[in-house]
Order: sequence, then C-alpha cells, then structure tokens
Amino acid sequence: MELDIREIKEKDIWENFLLECDEKTFLNSWNWGEFQKTMGNKIWRFGIFENNKFISIALVVKTAAKRGTFLLVPHGPNIKIHNSLKEKLKTQILEAFLEELKRIAKKEKADFIRINPVWERNEENNKIFQKLGFIKAPIHAHPEASWKLDIRLPEEELLMNMRKTTRYLIKQTLKNNDLEIYQSNRMEDINVFDKLNQEVAKFQHFIPFSKEYIKNEFKIFKNDNQALIFFGKYKGEIIAAAFVLFWSNIGFYHHAALVPKHHKIPIAYLLQWEAIKEAKKRGCTLYDFWGYVSPKEHPKHPWAGPTLFKMGFGGRVYEYVKTQDLPLSKKYCLTKLFEIIRRIKRGL
Repeated sequence: MELDIREIKEKDIWENFLLECDEKTFLNSWNWGEFQKTMGNKIWRFGIFENNKFISIALVVKTAAKRGTFLLVPHGPNIKIHNSLKEKLKTQILEAFLEELKRIAKKEKADFIRINPVWERNEENNKIFQKLGFIKAPIHAHPEASWKLDIRLPEEELLMNMRKTTRYLIKQTLKNNDLEIYQSNRMEDINVFDKLNQEVAKFQHFIPFSKEYIKNEFKIFKNDNQALIFFGKYKGEIIAAAFVLFWSNIGFYHHAALVPKHHKIPIAYLLQWEAIKEAKKRGCTLYDFWGYVSPKEHPKHPWAGPTLFKMGFGGRVYEYVKTQDLPLSKKYCLTKLFEIIRRIKRGL
C-alpha cells in the first residue's frame, strides 16, 4: 500500500473532509489553525491519500515554550475510512505523518513531537504508538477525555434523560424572574467575559487564558458564525458566562466563568441548557462538554466538580489515547522534568 502526503491549502477541502469524520474536535478545524497563526505559531496542514483517495489529515502546530520547542498535533490525526479497515491502516498513516514531522522538526529545531489523538483509549491504539517509539507525555496538551451528549432527541426527552437534580434546577431557573440569559457575538463583550474570568482565576488560584487568547479565538470563529458567548444575569448583574463554539455539527462548551460570590445561584444550569438548545437550532447532533475526569477515581482533581456538573445533563464519557511524545533530542529530559513538576503543582 502506497500513501501520499500533501499539504492542504484549501479551506473547503479541509472542512468537508472533517465533516465526514466521526472522531474530531474544533482543534482539528481550519479556524483553529488560523487562530494559532494569530498567536504567532507556525502551522502546517497535511492530508494523506491512498491511491488518490483522501483518508486522513493532521494539523501541526510549532510550539516554542520555555520548556522546549516541539511540534504538536492537537486531537489528530483524523481518519476517514471504514471501521473494518481503520485499525489496519492506522500504523501506516501515523508512520507517513511521522516521516514528514521529523523532517519539519529537524528544520525547525524541535526537541520532540507531541500527538494528542482523539483515538479511542484501548490496548490496540496504545500499542500503535509504543511500536513507533512514543512514550506517554508527562502532561496533556488538550483534554484526553470528554463528556458528550447526543442532542438529536427532542428537548423534552433530553430533559427527561438528565439527572433529576439538574432537570429540577433548569426548570426552577426558568421560572426565576431575577435570572436572564442572553447571547452575544460582539467583540466588545470579550472584555466582559475576561473580567469574569480573571475574577474566577484569582479566587480559584489558577492562571487563566489571556485576554488576547480569548479575543483572537472568538474573532476567528465568529467570522464564520461559529462562536457565541452566553451571559447570565442575576438582578441585572452579569454573574456568569459560557464561551461556546459550533463547528462541524457539534457544539463545544470551551470556556466558562461564574462570579464566586454567586456560586450558589444555579444559573450555570440554565446557561448550558440555552447553549444546548442553540446547538440544536444550528443542526448540531452532538454537544461536547469539553474535558472530563472521573469524580470517583479522582475526587480531588480540579476537574472533578465541573465533571459532576456536566454529567448531570446526560450523555457519556469518551476517553482518548493519552498524549504521546516522541523525543528527538536530549533536551526532552529537561522538558519532561519541568512538566512533571508543573503537573504536581497544579494537582493534576
């Protein structure tokens, strides 16, 4: 079998391919690549062809950080072939991409290659990476598991499938005249979102995404009508927000903020419900709550509480192969040590 790798430069070709892929997130989108460029990162978009048939793609992002320079493949490669053939071809596809990635890494002086695939977490997929010399990364680049909800059912059935408490709180907030939800696609409202986000970060002691990061992401996706911010008001004051992306028939709950002093007000439930309904209006079939950790297995993990909240809406967990690294230089050892220390400090 002969595979041909080519750089993809047409947005429609890229997006249409992904529209037919089952395993994907907005990190694979054309616009995520455009966003990376606004943040000063160099990118490549590659496609793999088998006998001129388009079967796989990968977005590659050069990341230059204090801990080292590396090539990142976020939530890829993505594969569009019949399930019965997929397992047989995955190794060959990964090998073909790696040949190109190693060439780029040498030119860009990268210390390692990091791949964060949305391939199902199982022994067979793990072995594919092991055989090619990969090792488990000390820290994840993007979520390695996510909670997702099929939203093709009617609204009433979606409500019935929710946890009893979640359904009750949604219905109660709908009756509360002190609460109001509204949508925005205005760039100036990034300032409002950032203010909320900074307040939450200060209270919970974490480093938030910068205002520039949020602004650039929103602008890029907004230009294709793929981004909205849902704001929640309590007695006229904005106390909560959810940054949601709509791409390739999926709604993604990407960022959120709730003013700490109002944490007992269940407005976040109403925000999510409104976002889910908007996703349905846009023809989405899936709602991705973005990020999951088992609350039972890791009750002290920073994501345990948010995960419990997400699970209340119904759905199921999707677990991906752990983030994989392919070391290319001795500098990788320093990167690994640095990231292990950072992971411990963050309680991850």
